[in-house]
Parts: sequence; C-alpha cells; structure tokens
Amino acid sequence: MNKPHHMSNNSPHDPLIKKTLPASLNDFVGNWLVTRTIVQNNGDKFQFVGNACFTWCKSQLHYQETGQVTGPNGNTLLAERAYIWQQSSRNRFDVLFDDERYFHTFSVGQPHGEHLCGDDNYVVDYGFQSWPTWSSTWEVKGPRKDYTMHSIYQRR
Repeated sequence: MNKPHHMSNNSPHDPLIKKTLPASLNDFVGNWLVTRTIVQNNGDKFQFVGNACFTWCKSQLHYQETGQVTGPNGNTLLAERAYIWQQSSRNRFDVLFDDERYFHTFSVGQPHGEHLCGDDNYVVDYGFQSWPTWSSTWEVKGPRKDYTMHSIYQRR
C-alpha cells in the first residue's frame, strides 16, 4: 500500500519548509531597506526610511545606515548611523559603536540585548521569524529619553 506523499507548496507556512536563520555575519552582508517608526512617550511619531549596508572590513562587518526621518510636523531630516558587528561565536553577535566601544551582544537563540548609557537604559529585541526579513525593537527609558523604536529590514 502506497503512503500519501506530501509535496511542498513552497508556502512559508508549509511545515516541510524549514526556515533558515542567520548563523554568521555573512548572512547580513549587503543592502537592506530599513523602515522605522519611533514613538515618543508623549505620542509624537517619527518615520525613517533608508538603506542599511553591511560590508566586510577585515573580520568585522561595518554597518552604515542613511535615510530620511519625517517628524510629526512633516519636516524631514537626513539621518545616518554606523556600527561595527563582529561574531564571538556561532549565532552570537557583538555590536560596537563605530569608534569600537561596546554596545550590546545578542544571539539568534536569545535575540535580546541591553545597554546602559548614563541613566538611560536601552533594551532591544531582534526578530528573525521571517528571515531574511528581520526586525529590531528598542525600548529606551530614562531621565533623558523615553521612546520605542521599531525597525524592519528587508533585503534589497
């Protein structure tokens, strides 16, 4: 008696499709569309749209982000930021500021990081469930800052 043979339908919800997750810095190399919403505690909302580019420099990835922020009043500003990513072990990533000061560490299995800057606490949760689309959500609380920032990264 022949058993029914299930064929994959290539749907992301198909149980036979195993999603891959980022395991190395190489998985991030390239250009990413970044869309970001920043919501201040007072309700003000800012939107960012731009490009993030990961490029190799020796054994590290340089992250360069450029784009445009639109404020609640409709005014726009150019914005940029830079970080350095390095890998301390499989699935474990260290993020440094562009001057090489430590920022935070996360892993795919524990996609959570934290950074204390003076009295302001930065907590991030990364989402890789829809890889290669991924996200980061920052909760920033302290006497000087109080906002949530949600970013979505889509490969270009």
